[in-house]
Amino acid sequence: MPHATRRRLPASASVAALAVTALTTALTTAGLGLTASPAAAERPVHEPTVESTPLVKGLYQTAYSQRNDLVWTASAVGRPPVRESALTAVDPDTLEVVLQVTPPVADPETGSLQAVYGVAVDDEHNTVWTTNTRNDSVSVYSQVDGSLLATFDDVTHARELAVDEKRDLAWATAVNTGEVVGFDTETLEEVARIDLTERFAGARATGLALDEATGSLYVADLQNNQLVSIVKPASDHPRIRAYATGAGTIGAAVSKNGRYAYTANQTDGTLSAVDLRRGTVRTVDTGAGALSVEDDPRTGDLWVANRTEATVTVLDDRTLTQLAEIPTATNPNHVAFGGGSAWVVDKANDGPNEESNLYKITR
Repeated sequence: MPHATRRRLPASASVAALAVTALTTALTTAGLGLTASPAAAERPVHEPTVESTPLVKGLYQTAYSQRNDLVWTASAVGRPPVRESALTAVDPDTLEVVLQVTPPVADPETGSLQAVYGVAVDDEHNTVWTTNTRNDSVSVYSQVDGSLLATFDDVTHARELAVDEKRDLAWATAVNTGEVVGFDTETLEEVARIDLTERFAGARATGLALDEATGSLYVADLQNNQLVSIVKPASDHPRIRAYATGAGTIGAAVSKNGRYAYTANQTDGTLSAVDLRRGTVRTVDTGAGALSVEDDPRTGDLWVANRTEATVTVLDDRTLTQLAEIPTATNPNHVAFGGGSAWVVDKANDGPNEESNLYKITR
């Protein structure tokens, strides 16, 4: 099994301003190079514990199962025909592999697999959902034994997933057709299809976030540099509104209280924060190639994976000032939360067998 490395940082001073200095010094000494913004000195800074392990090649996304206390990862290697892909369950304490599933063969002639890229869990039904991007499909696997339960075709360049356990729905973005497709998580049937191109020319649906309280969806539209909100998406007449964001809108998140939505903007390396009540938008720099964004459900802080910069930026959700910058290996691809930690994957090929890395970061 892969070996996990743990790096715990020394305690900082009790005075907030000294905490920032101590944190920066400790991390630089440890070789992590994490820096904190002086503007964040007014807040106590909680030192991160960073654990990492080379896992498998081609990591794309992670999702945490509270029911099973597992971190699920999706990985795929290379361009079609893709012959190397895995859905992997990891123990969040030891970072050891618990279960690994190879997706089924999609094309016997080439050996191409139904490779997995995006991942989300449905703890209510004890399943894990994947986007099979190269195969234009979405699949459902059992969390118990990894068996394949269903596959849905006609989700063109499926990318991102969001599971609404309260309403027995799973949603997926279809990038190339600009659609958001909904599935019943009990019957495992398609139940909704929202075509954003009917309102926004050439829309490309990429990132996806769910407001668990209301069931509303927030979709990153890469083509039009905007965030699209969809209220009552499963109804016959969902309410749709768009907000202009930074350039290259690709990742999406929503605050726990549903007041704000966020986008990671890859082209200009920024984060946009949308005030959903006022309709206003603020955009701040995070780092080159901002690709994925998620909010910490405990603190509300915003975490952005900057793919080109090879960092994860942590921002105060109230002021949008930088609290920390955590380096990774090359090409960090996704950030998610679960079990009290942030989970980050990169697509570096620097492990013993050219594996990508899984990071567990606790602040």
